[in-house]
Amino acid sequence: MPKRGDRGGARTRARIAEVATELFLERGFEEVTISEVAAAAGVSKVTVFAHFDRKEDLLFDRLPGAVELVRTVVRERPDDIDPVEAFRRQALALAAERHALSGLAPGADAFLRTVRASPALLSRLRDFEYEIESALAAELEADARFHGDSALSAALLVAAYRTVAVETARARLAGGDLDEVSAAHQDRLERAFTLLSAGLSPRSR
Repeated sequence: MPKRGDRGGARTRARIAEVATELFLERGFEEVTISEVAAAAGVSKVTVFAHFDRKEDLLFDRLPGAVELVRTVVRERPDDIDPVEAFRRQALALAAERHALSGLAPGADAFLRTVRASPALLSRLRDFEYEIESALAAELEADARFHGDSALSAALLVAAYRTVAVETARARLAGGDLDEVSAAHQDRLERAFTLLSAGLSPRSR
């Protein structure tokens, strides 16, 4: 079996996630078993669990990348840019390209409906939010350039982004025009980060 970190393993992981997502969106998350995913992907259940810790992670396969993105934003920001501004720029960049993590990707409506209909997926999404918050707090704590409250700052940043993301998801599920939803999303991000900047940035300098 390919190791999780090698190229073949990455292709296998991507294939499993792609097949699982198609099945979940077509039939509903709870209606699809791991055995069915494995069979459709042409692998064993053991291989599925070698790449994914939980069934929910098959649909949320992009979210671990969000944890690494958070770390990168803190570590690689210029010295004259505080964390709030760095995250504002990153969030707006994701929105501008309608990246999957922004909730603005074309065709994401079916994904959002599947998540909304599943208590297990909603619970896992909350777990991921906590993982991102913990990772961000750790990065801020380790960053000698940051002098604020790491845990509080991380919690407020994640809460602000989650609030914007939830409103965007609701607008999409209500049938809103994607261009209008995108514009409103970016406007809410600007307002959210303006508030965060006023409250957090002065203490990070």
